[in-house]
Amino acid sequence: MIPAQAEACRRYIADEGWKLADEYVDRGESARTADRPQLQAMLARLADDPSIGCLVVHKLDRLARNLEDHAAVRAALRKAGVQLHSVTETLEDSASGKLVEGILASIAEFYSAKLSQEIRKGLDQKAAQGGWPGRAPFGYRNVRRDGGGRRGESVLAPDQQAPLVVWAFERYATGELSVAALTEHLAERGLRNRLGNPPGTSAIHGMLRSPVYAGVVRWRGVDRDGTHEPLVSRELFEKVQTVLDAHSAGGERSWKHDHYLKGTLVCAECGSKLCYALAKGRFGYFRCIGRNTGRAHCSQGGYVPAAKLEREVEALYEGVQVPVALRRRLERVLRVEVAERERHRAEATEFLGRRLRRLAKEREKLLRAYYADAIDVATLKREQARIKADVAEAESQLASDTEKLAQAKEIIDLALDLAKDCAASYLKARPDVRKMWNRAFFHTIRVRDGTIAGSTHEEPFASILGSHKGSMVDPRGFEPLTSWLPAMRSTS
Repeated sequence: MIPAQAEACRRYIADEGWKLADEYVDRGESARTADRPQLQAMLARLADDPSIGCLVVHKLDRLARNLEDHAAVRAALRKAGVQLHSVTETLEDSASGKLVEGILASIAEFYSAKLSQEIRKGLDQKAAQGGWPGRAPFGYRNVRRDGGGRRGESVLAPDQQAPLVVWAFERYATGELSVAALTEHLAERGLRNRLGNPPGTSAIHGMLRSPVYAGVVRWRGVDRDGTHEPLVSRELFEKVQTVLDAHSAGGERSWKHDHYLKGTLVCAECGSKLCYALAKGRFGYFRCIGRNTGRAHCSQGGYVPAAKLEREVEALYEGVQVPVALRRRLERVLRVEVAERERHRAEATEFLGRRLRRLAKEREKLLRAYYADAIDVATLKREQARIKADVAEAESQLASDTEKLAQAKEIIDLALDLAKDCAASYLKARPDVRKMWNRAFFHTIRVRDGTIAGSTHEEPFASILGSHKGSMVDPRGFEPLTSWLPAMRSTS
C-alpha cells in the first residue's frame, strides 16, 4: 500500500499548490521505532533546510506508533519551524487540535500493541505444539517444514555449529572450566553468532541454561517436549545445571514483575522510578529503585502497597472532565477513523478476492495441462503446492484484515469511553489498557512517604490542563493558528 499512500501525499501537495521538495519512504521498516534510516535522514534535512515549511504524511501512524517517538518527532518539527499535515486526518495547531492529535497517537500505539499481542498468540500456539517460537539458537537453524511453501512452518534443525554446542555441554559438565574459560575455548574453536563474532560470556551462560538443547521448548515459563532433534541428553543437561548452580552461589533469582503503574510512578525525593515486586508471591508493593540499588541517596526506603497507590491514581482520574464540545469533536474524528479503516478493508478485500479468483483459474489451467499430457506429475505437484500456499496466504490476509478492523473499533470505543467519563472507563479497563492510558496521560506521578505527592502530564494534556488542575479547558476558547508555508515534503 506504500505506492498508494505516496500518491495520495503527492495529490494533497498538488491540491494545495505547494512544491514537493523530496520524498522519504522507509520500506520494510516498522513505524514502531523512530530509529528508521529515512525518518532520521528526513529530520536531519528539516533541521538544516529552512526552505522547508511543511511535512505531509498519509496518516499519523505512518510517522510513529508510540507516544514517546511521536512526541520526539513533533518536538523536532517545532524546533525546525515545520508544520505537520496528514492526508487522512485534520490536524490543528491549537490546544484542542493537540488533544485530538494526542488521542490519535495513543490509538496508534495501542493498535500496534494489540497487533503484537496477536503475534504473541501465534507464538504461544506454536510453542504449545512443541515448535520453537523464535530465532534459532546456537547449533540450530530455522528451516521450513517439509522444505516447501512460503508459509510453511519454521522448525529447528542442527547446523554446522551443533558439534561445538555438544562439546561445550560435555566439557562444562566435568566442572573443570568456568563459563568465561569455556567461552574462550569456544571462540578459539570457531563458534560465532549471527554477526560473525565470537559470543560473550552471558550468551554462553544462556546457552548452557537453555533446555532447548535437551529437546524441551521453554516458553513463558512452561516446558513442553519439542518437535526438534535434541543435541544433548536430558541427563547431560541436568548435570550441566548442577554445575552452573554450584558455580553461581545459590542459582538465579528473577525480579521481573509487571504492573500497569510501573514506569509512571517516580520517587518525589530522588527522581528514581519505583520498582514493583511481589511479597510471598501475592502481595504487590512499590519501592524506590534508587534507594534499593544504592544509586541514589534517598530516605524513601519504605514499601508502599500497590493497592494504596492504585486507589490514589483512580482518584486523579476522578478530577478530570472532558468538555462536551471537545468530546463531540473527538467522536466525529474517531468515527471518521473507523470509516477510513473500513474503506481500506473493503479495498483490500476486493483486491484479495480478485487474487483468489485468479488462483482458481490457474488451478483449472494446471489440471487441464496435466490431463493433456502437457506437464508431468512432478510439475503438477510443485505448482499445486505453490497455488495452495498462495490461497492460504490470501485467506489468512482476509481473516487478519477483519480482525484488525474489529480491534480498531474496540480501541476507538475505549477512547470514546475515556472522553465521556475518565474515571469510570479507567476503573473498568483491563490492566494493559490502564497502562496505555497512564502512559498517554501522565508524564510522571510522584510518590513521597507512601502517598502521591503530585503529577505532571504528557502533551497535549499538559497544555490543556494548564493551571486548571483537574478539569480541562473548554476548547472553544482557543483559535486555530494558520500560516502559509511555501515548500513541503512528502513521506509515507
